[in-house]
Amino acid sequence: MGSNHYLITALPALGDLGSPPPLTPAEMMKAVRGEGNSGRLVETVLLADDLLLRDSFLAGQVGEVQPAVLTAEQARNEQPLPPYLAAERPPSLPAVSADAVWGAYFIHAAAVARQTSSMFLAGWVGWEVSLRNTLAAARAKALELEPSSYLVAVELGGEHDFAILLAEWAAADSALAAQRILDADRWDWIAANDRWFSFADDELAAYAARLTLLHRWTRAA
Repeated sequence: MGSNHYLITALPALGDLGSPPPLTPAEMMKAVRGEGNSGRLVETVLLADDLLLRDSFLAGQVGEVQPAVLTAEQARNEQPLPPYLAAERPPSLPAVSADAVWGAYFIHAAAVARQTSSMFLAGWVGWEVSLRNTLAAARAKALELEPSSYLVAVELGGEHDFAILLAEWAAADSALAAQRILDADRWDWIAANDRWFSFADDELAAYAARLTLLHRWTRAA
């Protein structure tokens, strides 16, 4: 058994995908701050949601942001991002600015996974990179663009077969329906890899990943 029994049992239970989230990402971050590897893992997962918020704000889709890891000014692009996200781009990152930030994020998250020996975070990064690149390639081909210009951190992606998921996504009748198909698949992946009832650091990281999906659905609604 892991060493996070108190932390995990103190957190409110999460419902099914689409249910109201019982706490904010910032509240979860506050609960695990200073908790060693478990805190680092949760911070890394929640940072991805902050970057999604940042993208939404910069695209004019949301009018305010309440990030968990970034400052509000960083999420509004009024302050520089942390150095590990704003550093000089490695050759594997694309030229598109937003994609380059995501590439840097995944490289950072993979490094945290190695440093903390987190199988969940390593698998989650590989899954997310592969899914993101599969979708980016499909969109690029539909627009007759070169897919390689829109891929991120390709060296981190694993061997995943998204053929069925891609077909369901492409057949969705709205952007919201398409996003929910993807998030339902993400939810299922977490359920298969969450190390539930282990009280290990990875169980907290999986909780954080589920929490961000609940908030994503709430924001979309």
